[in-house]
Amino acid sequence: MTRAVWKDTVLAQSEDTILVEGNHYFPPAGIKKEYLVESDHKTTCPWKGLAHYYHLQVAGEKNENAVWAYLDPKEKARHLTGYFAFGKDVKVE
Repeated sequence: MTRAVWKDTVLAQSEDTILVEGNHYFPPAGIKKEYLVESDHKTTCPWKGLAHYYHLQVAGEKNENAVWAYLDPKEKARHLTGYFAFGKDVKVE
């Protein structure tokens, strides 16, 4: 079971993550969406497409743009559609 943890709070867990470029992508069913706040920030990957970002909000603390997802990825990354990855001080174990 792979878990994403920040501030001693489990943000996601799943046995079905997809490992891409060193990041575990969690399926939507494994995400605790109550900790996510939509961000205006976006980036583009040449082969995956447009990444949408989210802030984390846990126990009154905010971690900006610490989560991203490809909601409509390019063809080569279709398997990541709707999956979420974590960065910025989030421990994935």
